[in-house]
Amino acid sequence: MSEINTETRSWAGPSAPERLALLRSAKSIAIVGASDKPSRASYFVATYLLSSSPYKVYFVNPVAKEILGQPVYASLADLPETPDIVDVFRRHDDLPSVLEEAKAVGAKTLWLQLGSWHEEVARNAEAAGMNVVMDRCVKIEHARFHGGLNLAGFNTGVISSKRQLTA
Repeated sequence: MSEINTETRSWAGPSAPERLALLRSAKSIAIVGASDKPSRASYFVATYLLSSSPYKVYFVNPVAKEILGQPVYASLADLPETPDIVDVFRRHDDLPSVLEEAKAVGAKTLWLQLGSWHEEVARNAEAAGMNVVMDRCVKIEHARFHGGLNLAGFNTGVISSKRQLTA
């Protein structure tokens, strides 16, 4: 997940109000590439979603059996329901196959985490009628829209790129 794709970015994702609408309309999120290792970003996101969001959260990993006391499914097809959002923590080269799996189960939104960008996957997902968010974290976006950035690891109370002055 740490590899950053350097392809030219021409695709424009949903605006902040559109991302908020996606999060508000969703009832369930499947984390593809979920890890049982606390040092992984997917584990941190899972912890936040289970404790601070209204979503039914599903974990997808063909190897793990349980994460945070929840069952883990080998694939999206094994889930008991179709997830509204498929939140992806997988390598760049795996994204086309994750998209195919998401399309096959009828997911509404493909959400690629921070550092993940694949324009061909985005175009193919949109052509299939799906919403696409790339290079954004579900946890950070949810917290930002719901006033909980302190829960996301940001305790400034201010969203700014400028360094905060200390007294």
